[in-house]
This record gives sequence, structure tokens and C-alpha cells, in this order.
Amino acid sequence: QVRLVESGGGLVQPGGSLRLSCTASGITLRISAMGWYRRAPGNEREMVAQISSGGNINYVDSVKGRFTISRDNVRNTVYLQMNSLKPEDTAVYYCNKSPPRRDYWGQGTQVTVSS
Repeated sequence: QVRLVESGGGLVQPGGSLRLSCTASGITLRISAMGWYRRAPGNEREMVAQISSGGNINYVDSVKGRFTISRDNVRNTVYLQMNSLKPEDTAVYYCNKSPPRRDYWGQGTQVTVSS
């Protein structure tokens, strides 16, 4: 019933930008707290950014000032604008509820930052 589909990843140079999209079906983002998560090779999955239904936003320290999470309730889509990308941002990026539900993980979208 619930499906979260991430898109927008790709290969970019350091300092470049990407915008990730997460389109949801089966849940209403307007009344849901959502988050972006990432898993880099050799690392545990970590929360990158989260946004509550009321608009409260939190970021992991490593992306503060560079990433922006937003939500379009009409399109039922959450976005992650990523600027000033660094090689250490390379990871598979996922969206999910916040806190995440194990059965909601999708395939994610690959972000690779390399010169």
C-alpha cells in the first residue's frame, strides 16, 4: 500500500548540486513527519534531514548550510536540495517517515560526488 520512490541522483563534481525527489503513495505527507537518509559504503544508514508535519526541520551537522529539505503537499513529494556537494556525500539516499519504518524502505537513489 505504501510506496516511496526516490529519484534525482547522479554523478556530479565536487561543489555541484543535485535535487532529490521522493514521491509517496499510500501515505499523506501533509500529516506525516518525513526524513531523508543515506548509506555510504562501509557506513551505517544515517538521517540527513527531517521535516515534521508542522514544518520543524533538522539536519545532520555535516550537511547544515548545504542541504535543504522541503515538501510539496499537493504533489505528495518531499525534496532534498543538495548544494556544495563533497565526495563524502557519496551514498545511496532514501526517504522514509521519521522515525523510519522498516517496511517503507525503497530502492533509494545513488549520489556520487567525484572529480
